[in-house]
Amino acid sequence: MTGIVYKSTGSWYTVKTDNGKTYECRIKGKFRIKGIKSTNPVAVGDLVDIKLETNNDTKTGVIEYIHERQNYIIRKSVNLSKQTHIIASNIDVAFLLITLNNPTTFTTFIDRFLVTAEAYGIRAVLLFNKIDTYNEDELLEVKYLAALYRKIGYECVGISAKSGKNVDKVKAMMKDKTSMFSGHSGVGKSTLINTISPGLLLKTAEISDQHQQGQHTTTFAEMFDMDFGAKIIDTPGIKGFGVVDMDKEELGDYFPEFFELKSECKFNNCLHINEPKCAIKAALDNEGIPWSRYKSYLQILEGEEEHYRKNNYDEDQTS
Repeated sequence: MTGIVYKSTGSWYTVKTDNGKTYECRIKGKFRIKGIKSTNPVAVGDLVDIKLETNNDTKTGVIEYIHERQNYIIRKSVNLSKQTHIIASNIDVAFLLITLNNPTTFTTFIDRFLVTAEAYGIRAVLLFNKIDTYNEDELLEVKYLAALYRKIGYECVGISAKSGKNVDKVKAMMKDKTSMFSGHSGVGKSTLINTISPGLLLKTAEISDQHQQGQHTTTFAEMFDMDFGAKIIDTPGIKGFGVVDMDKEELGDYFPEFFELKSECKFNNCLHINEPKCAIKAALDNEGIPWSRYKSYLQILEGEEEHYRKNNYDEDQTS
């Protein structure tokens, strides 16, 4: 029997089969997925084969096989830095919710998310949430960031999950697709999903006044069916987004604006640091590439962990 994993709690997995029935399933033995050292061998969105257990009256089963994934979003495990954690798989669109404050989403976090989406061939859309709460200066900052990422080629939408502003645009992008919603705790993922589909009644929480951080309301990734032919994967709030090891030479390929100029560099294996006649460095000097993006690139290249609460937006943005 084949089905899709709708929820993962670490040891049990909710699987919905083709006939619409759901079963609580576990893994028999150890799953080892080729090429992935993951803390969670089975992820929400996985297509799996299950065998129902017949020794009791409950709807339980055993996952026996994981079908090949179309793609997945992956990051470094929080507990074991050398291992990885698959957030979700088989995603058509990955929405990243961004807020200027309460909590702050810095460009380092945005860029790491986008690099991972690029690496695994997932369409990414940036949603600037809570725009109904911003003053004039903050709205200008949102417009600046949206213009920056639109120029690179990413879709950006200013929304308000509470008032419903532009939620119809988000729904249009989701129709007949499997979408993942991600971002820091408190950016409004659950509120947005409730606005899109009020019947789900997902838990939401207020922002912590002391640290201006969101309180975790989603503990595990979970998929939901929408009434307009869409599937949503709601993910736990992510504090940091550690990029899984990539070859240094290929990292620039996941920055579209770098990749576009790559052929103009003198050296084929140019890392865009100190090499002569580097097209990316030249574009920086000519303001063709944002410094915030280049800083993110260097940070990932050097293997630095994310200090997103200490970093700030590109300091040159107001000049």
